[in-house]
Amino acid sequence: MCASGAVTRSTLRQQIADALRDEVLAGRLQPGREFTVKQIAEQYGVSATPVREALFDLSAHGLLESDQHRGFRVHEFTVADYRSMVEARALVTDGVIRGLFGGPAPTEAQAARHRDCLVAVRRRAQEAARAAQGGDLDILIGYDLRFWRELDALWSNTYINDFLHRLRVQTWVFAVPYLRHDMSARDWLWHGHPELVAAFTLDDHDAVRAVLDDYNTHALNWAGRLAAGNPPHPGHGPQVPSADAPEPG
Repeated sequence: MCASGAVTRSTLRQQIADALRDEVLAGRLQPGREFTVKQIAEQYGVSATPVREALFDLSAHGLLESDQHRGFRVHEFTVADYRSMVEARALVTDGVIRGLFGGPAPTEAQAARHRDCLVAVRRRAQEAARAAQGGDLDILIGYDLRFWRELDALWSNTYINDFLHRLRVQTWVFAVPYLRHDMSARDWLWHGHPELVAAFTLDDHDAVRAVLDDYNTHALNWAGRLAAGNPPHPGHGPQVPSADAPEPG
């Protein structure tokens, strides 16, 4: 773990949680890594209370495991976990899309808000696609998470949006160790963000459905490749083979 200096602003709990989440997403805090509240507090030069709160927040989001006697451990997701996340994400999104296109016509105010949202998210989509095509994993993760977070604003349900965001963070946490050890990783970075924005802009349900189907199929095909051992497990801990194995996200 690399500290970027003492955290001094008021939202210590959130800042520490965000910093540690970014360390996990970047693969610098690898699955199975153990640490204590005291270690993190010393790293950031803060008291134990906000650190403990931040670590429990990350545990609640499924990124850490807490042990009363040993501190905290970065959670290790399996291929089976990843497949379940992709399937859950697809089921929830499918229901949202059906409601979005099958519900009552939006009011003028809602339509205007949707247009504004799509204008903003289009820029994010272009950056995410460019990073994916260039194989720049660090930039891609940030833009991809922001892209989906902003696109989710179309359905204005914070409970669903928070759930989907949590799943997307977890899928990236699973994927990063593999992608950093895979010479062909660029081929497995989905870059259909602009096509999805274009489909929403045209209000084309079939086109939206087709892009999302491609997104999920791409993920599940990658998980199948991992389950077959290509690329091999990065070696950050034991992985239990899945009987019905293959697929990604």
